[in-house]
Amino acid sequence: MSNETIKNNPLLCDPETGMCEIPGFGDQEVSAGSVQSKEKPVKVIYFTDPICSSCWGIEPQLRKLKLEYGNNIEIEYRMGGLLPDWSYSGGGISKPSDVAHHWDEVSEYYDMPIDGDVWLEDPLDSSYPPSIAFKAAQLQDQDKAVLFLRVIREMVFLEKKNISKWEYLAIAAQKAGLDVEKLKSDFEADAKALFNEDLKIAREYGVRGFPTLFFEGNNGSREMVYGSKTYPFYETAILKLAPNVSKSEYGKNWESLFSKYPSLTAKEFTELSGIRRSDSEGILDELVSEGKLEKLNTKNGALWMSR
Repeated sequence: MSNETIKNNPLLCDPETGMCEIPGFGDQEVSAGSVQSKEKPVKVIYFTDPICSSCWGIEPQLRKLKLEYGNNIEIEYRMGGLLPDWSYSGGGISKPSDVAHHWDEVSEYYDMPIDGDVWLEDPLDSSYPPSIAFKAAQLQDQDKAVLFLRVIREMVFLEKKNISKWEYLAIAAQKAGLDVEKLKSDFEADAKALFNEDLKIAREYGVRGFPTLFFEGNNGSREMVYGSKTYPFYETAILKLAPNVSKSEYGKNWESLFSKYPSLTAKEFTELSGIRRSDSEGILDELVSEGKLEKLNTKNGALWMSR
């Protein structure tokens, strides 16, 4: 598949660049003013989307970044509006079923479980409803909103759930500890304006695809990491802006990791524990056999969960 074909459709994320790009959005200078953090030396503005497969691909790196540099960075999540609807066609994609095989391919590339069959069995009409639901979750609690985003991603990428439907958003909200009724009322009211504000900010920043992360220092300096990159890219961006910060030590045994993150893929466990990827699944499966973890199998990988 050519790069040009991929660029014509936002759901065809390019593994080489690690990007899910917005169609017809060319390169442009970042013009938005810097948003400075008053509390921590580096602010990270993360433009993402609930159904962005490349964003799912960087979960291992982001989770490690939070463990090592969480005391020095503040992450601000902004929704990007990857799939408004299916009124367009192009790049070999004209209907949801065209995405299925692509998702299976990027699952192998990122070594993160993604089951493309959701696009065959219960396809999404748009990524706007789960994006608006995330903004509604933020009105309640920022940490619970991030957990909510993780849950709906697991739902769509592993469980093949159509997260544009309220029934699944409500289940995810409950799992994340949110007030479901308040989420629904905010979803139908203030959250839509907040989502539109995110889209406006993304345009101001010149965001043309996801994931895009802007690292901003208190002196107005800025670094951008565009697309799915390995961990050192994100770490280097922080250290360029705040060279004197030091990384935090964290517990790398399975108990500590699962107490921090109640669900992990083998790639995430490898990234966070430092254990070789070839050994990770065996270790996790042994913990399942001992009754210490639970496992969700998919056709393209698994998710291990604390009991």
